[in-house]
Amino acid sequence: MIETIQTVAVVGAGYMGGGIAQSLAQTGFEVVIADASADAAAAHLARIHGEAEQLEAQGLFPAGSAELVHRNLRSAPSIEEAVAGVDFVEEAVSEIPGVKHDVLRRVSAAARPDAIIGSNTSTIPVHVLETAVSGPERFLTVHWSNPAPFIPGVELVVGQHTDPAVLPVVQDMLARAGRSSALVADVAGFVLNRLQFVLLKEAMSIVEDGVATADDVDTIVRSTFGFRLPFFGPFAIADMAGLDVYVNGFETFTEAFGSRLAPPALLTEAVAAGRHGTKNGAGLLRDYSPEEVHALVAYRSEAYSRMARLLQELGPAPLPAPRA
Repeated sequence: MIETIQTVAVVGAGYMGGGIAQSLAQTGFEVVIADASADAAAAHLARIHGEAEQLEAQGLFPAGSAELVHRNLRSAPSIEEAVAGVDFVEEAVSEIPGVKHDVLRRVSAAARPDAIIGSNTSTIPVHVLETAVSGPERFLTVHWSNPAPFIPGVELVVGQHTDPAVLPVVQDMLARAGRSSALVADVAGFVLNRLQFVLLKEAMSIVEDGVATADDVDTIVRSTFGFRLPFFGPFAIADMAGLDVYVNGFETFTEAFGSRLAPPALLTEAVAAGRHGTKNGAGLLRDYSPEEVHALVAYRSEAYSRMARLLQELGPAPLPAPRA
């Protein structure tokens, strides 16, 4: 297995794949894209170059970024020509298992035997896709988020047959591209979309039940707990809010909605053991010294203050009025 990734092919150069290709090209990787046809790949290449120029002109990327994309990114006439010789291939075609299987068969047949192959699937497990890959030990999920040039987090999912040596090589590539990666077990939806879809489902149930309008739900999410999420995940937020408070809240939910919103065992066991979060220095997953709590609260105050100023500066999102 290769030890360092320098050259990359992205198969499927639409909005998602094109964003991945742009992100890697502007951080110094040599990238080639392929799509359903040579003409489609060339059209996507022209679009990506134009978007890179526009983003730089808007001051959203450093000076010289567009030049790097022009220098490091090209298109290939076919999938086979794109993947031949590269260190890493990222498949980014439609989220349909059959379509991905067809593409992955072509990729694995044409790529170097030691090339690492990743899929940008957002929900499909590795064990479902790896059946189409010759040499599944080199295959894993490398799930970027949309829009790829801006969202820094990437989910990594290894399968039962993935060679453990693949993981640090891909993690190194992502780190050099300025991305943060997190390792996730091989289950449908991984973490990102399991959480995101559950939030959307509950939000739609709230609207269907007449509790609030869709616009009011969006306002509550982005201006309350969503306001915190760029800085803290749900475990850190729970520690700061008070784990005993969360248990009491879950008891209210259980009375109203039944077992689907019962308190998780991880939470009740922690509270039963006297772990109430930062208030007593014993959190759900870690302990806090008084000095650490002080530093955490100071960071939180500064982070939220800066976020409030940023949102005031940007103003509200230019969303059209809802349908009548």
